[in-house]
Amino acid sequence: MTKFTVISGSSSEDLAKKVAKKLRANLIKSQLKIFPDGESKITLNEKPQKNKIIVIQSTYPPVDEKLIQTLAIISKAKEYGTEVIVVIPYMGYARQDREFLPGEVITMKVIANLFKSVGTSKIIVVDIHSLLGLKYFKIKTKNVSAIPDLAKYISKLKLKNPLVVSPDKGGKDRAKEFAKILNVEYIFLDKERNRKTGKVKIKSTNFDQIAGRDLILVDDMISTGGSIIKATEFLKKQKCNRVFVACTHALLRNDAENKIKKAGVTKIISTNTIPGNTSLVDISGMIVKAII
Repeated sequence: MTKFTVISGSSSEDLAKKVAKKLRANLIKSQLKIFPDGESKITLNEKPQKNKIIVIQSTYPPVDEKLIQTLAIISKAKEYGTEVIVVIPYMGYARQDREFLPGEVITMKVIANLFKSVGTSKIIVVDIHSLLGLKYFKIKTKNVSAIPDLAKYISKLKLKNPLVVSPDKGGKDRAKEFAKILNVEYIFLDKERNRKTGKVKIKSTNFDQIAGRDLILVDDMISTGGSIIKATEFLKKQKCNRVFVACTHALLRNDAENKIKKAGVTKIISTNTIPGNTSLVDISGMIVKAII
């Protein structure tokens, strides 16, 4: 009997296939039908064996739709599996992990309760936006980092005197780790975001070490690209050379990819937590390590 059975949600079929192959596990696809009223109907293509089941599904936009689909698959897997390990490569709602303004719902806490209620034994996420969100889960959790795989890809590019840059202070540790792997320097920008309007402003004034160097802007996720665009525009004013962007999750909403490139970014490099044009780095290997 196979030790694991992998069930793929519709949003992570390619990644699930790669994970199943590495685990030598049976792969079961889920068939999805969306009714005219927006409801999702999910059917598993075959009956899982009674063993450890791994459900893999990213909850990128439309987030609510993907989330409900994921919970439905888990509940069905629980009928067969002795243990249901859930891999959410991109976890939606991770930014709603605290009450920033009075009256805001901590949605991540609600999500955590839902995953437990449908029978999740353990949840694995990749570079979750805030580790605080995992504290709401009353089950085993593991956050794995895509930074080593991203850095490995970047190291193969022929960069001129590279410098790693975090677009804000919050990503300082991420940039530091990235730079350490590449054995280069790093800096971070002083960014300010208006909580009500969402507008971003960079308060940093000048960095003498930027001029003439290839820069690697490192972030965990890119949604509309506002922070990356502002950072790129600032860095270009400092007379840097090329700007590369490396991120785990490339949501790239509202034509963000074109807007980022128009701002002066040479290349966007992301992982396959979210499939797309920029998902050049495969993270199936690190997910397998987290499972076993």
